[in-house]
Amino acid sequence: MLVVADSSPINFLIRLGCVDILHLLFDRVVLPPQVLAELTDVHPPPAVRAFSTLLPSWLTTQAAAQVERIAPLDPGEEAAIALARELKANAILIDDLDGRRAAIARGLLVIGTLGIVERASQRGLVSLPDVLGRLLATDSES
Repeated sequence: MLVVADSSPINFLIRLGCVDILHLLFDRVVLPPQVLAELTDVHPPPAVRAFSTLLPSWLTTQAAAQVERIAPLDPGEEAAIALARELKANAILIDDLDGRRAAIARGLLVIGTLGIVERASQRGLVSLPDVLGRLLATDSES
């Protein structure tokens, strides 16, 4: 299964200590360069920036040939949607409500952070109550 990811699911999974479940759930995970730029910016936590500067082999970057401007989305969301459509990805990993709506309107299957964690739990890769507890705690973290 090929998926294109926006920054928020990657960000949350890194902070939860379970980003590696992505390569166990999906055959190929791709980030547009705009999403990688968001992850290496000064705003994400240090663990996210550190992960993003040395990507694992199962996570690749690829630019979309053309990116449609979709108000009010940010450049990363726009690029992820464009790349998912271009690659005919099986799904897009995205949490933002406007981004989810835009992706669905363009015929993409949307999976958010909770959906990723739920899939991982069903395969015995994580404890759903444990990860959900840690996810709720991330709201108060920087």
